[in-house]
Amino acid sequence: MTIDDYDGIAELWEESGENGTNTTDDSREGIDKYLKRNPKTSFVALDNGKVVGMIMAGHDGRRGFIQHMLVSSEYRRQGIGRGLVESAMNALDNEGINKVALLVFNNNKQGNKFWERMGFTLREDIFYRNKNIHELYYKPNKFQHERIEKIRN
Repeated sequence: MTIDDYDGIAELWEESGENGTNTTDDSREGIDKYLKRNPKTSFVALDNGKVVGMIMAGHDGRRGFIQHMLVSSEYRRQGIGRGLVESAMNALDNEGINKVALLVFNNNKQGNKFWERMGFTLREDIFYRNKNIHELYYKPNKFQHERIEKIRN
């Protein structure tokens, strides 16, 4: 994946309604910064030049993290998601990373089934916590019970 793929990725997010993205971290500038920090661990799947799948993965030198993974609904169940995950996992392994984490909305049944099939286990021994440093504006996500447009501290 390169920043040149951004328009196709943004279109895929928009079409899916499943993105859970925000207008800061997932902007062109935010993705460019991420890819510069993790240049070899994120991938796109293309069909005739159109982005039909993507995975953003990276690491902090110790642990890997999958930030986003999405395959267009019309291309699912063809092995594209598995191929993207395997590509990212191999790239992280090549960089010396031994463990990878990710977040999935708990009511994203299809996504959770996919990650279970991929061998990712559910941890019930920790709480996930975060805090915004700056105000973030979120795009709607079909897996959220309520439409979140703005998060405030």
